[in-house]
Amino acid sequence: MGVRFRAVSVLLQPTAGQGAALGCLVEVQREVYNAALEERRGAWATERRRVSRFEQFGQVAGLGEGRPDVVEFGVCPLRGTLTRLDRAFDGFFRRVRAGDKPGFPRFRGRGRFDSVEYPDAGSWKIDEVAGRLYLQGVGHVRFRRYRALPGAARTLTVRREGRRFRATIFCAVAVPEPQPATGRAVGIDLGVAVLYATSDGELVENPKPLARSRARLAGAQADLARKRRGSRRRTKAAARVGAVHRTIARQRRDQHHRLSRRLVDGYDVICHEDLNVAGMTRSARGTLDAPGTNVAAKRGLNRSILDAGWAQLLRFVAYQAEDAGRHVIAVDARHTSQTCAACGHRDRDNRVSQAEFRCRRCHHHDHADINAARNILRAGLAHRPQREACNRAS
Repeated sequence: MGVRFRAVSVLLQPTAGQGAALGCLVEVQREVYNAALEERRGAWATERRRVSRFEQFGQVAGLGEGRPDVVEFGVCPLRGTLTRLDRAFDGFFRRVRAGDKPGFPRFRGRGRFDSVEYPDAGSWKIDEVAGRLYLQGVGHVRFRRYRALPGAARTLTVRREGRRFRATIFCAVAVPEPQPATGRAVGIDLGVAVLYATSDGELVENPKPLARSRARLAGAQADLARKRRGSRRRTKAAARVGAVHRTIARQRRDQHHRLSRRLVDGYDVICHEDLNVAGMTRSARGTLDAPGTNVAAKRGLNRSILDAGWAQLLRFVAYQAEDAGRHVIAVDARHTSQTCAACGHRDRDNRVSQAEFRCRRCHHHDHADINAARNILRAGLAHRPQREACNRAS
């Protein structure tokens, strides 16, 4: 039986001393990250030599004499930090080869390093019964458990979120048995006014968590702008802005988990648009030589797309469908909003408005998003036999 990895997030409830130790842990790992980056930069600048993470692993043992505060938390988080830097360089070289914007790894300031990775169970241990997470150098930290771990704990990430700390445990779980078949297939069309429409005629309202919290967020940001840089009041105001953003993200994530679960439970085949959300939300400002047009309108559209969270919703659908044994098919959605689902006639004038579709040939009338979802379903089912044949051949 195969094995998959699933993440479980728990909220830590440290004492005052443990909270200070966790903050020290994050700060120490930030210093290690910056020092390792400086070593790599210096070796290349002076000797044209690349430093691997395994070379830097070998230097960990010698840190005990000069920096006992670094090894106080164990060797495991040090290896996680050095591996994290290695991944950053791997991404840099990959983007260089692909001709993309390179994005060379940068030094991390105090507000730019908030997580510590434990790649193995060397200096941490979790006790579900007692509700304690042991971290070397910190102690036995209480945590708020929402559900039991789905499998054996393998790796851990401790993340600072404002004044709180959260632990994400990655567990190895056995591949579950597929859910019973429903015999149903659905196409979904994602949107801004309506989060998504299904080929069965369902319209799911877009909750717009960012838009609902716009006034509260604007007030917190205005309060932050009035504070002097470097002051304690500015630090507290920045924490309030971050708290609002985290609340918005949790609301969006909770909604997407519920909706994706409902889709996976109700359908065997789920067809959706193959969207490049990163490209769709790219800035339209342009350059000084070639400034963009309709920048304010594009900025508002980008904000609405990101508020809807299309990429996160599709990601949740994909992983839950994998566990349930469902099929998820991404199709090219070009012209699906202009094509009649009844007769197949394509005309840009078929879409009368954002919500209304009326075919100029057969006069078929429907909600524009539902019509597009039916076209997406048809296109997905047409591609499914080809995908199954490719899977059997491989």
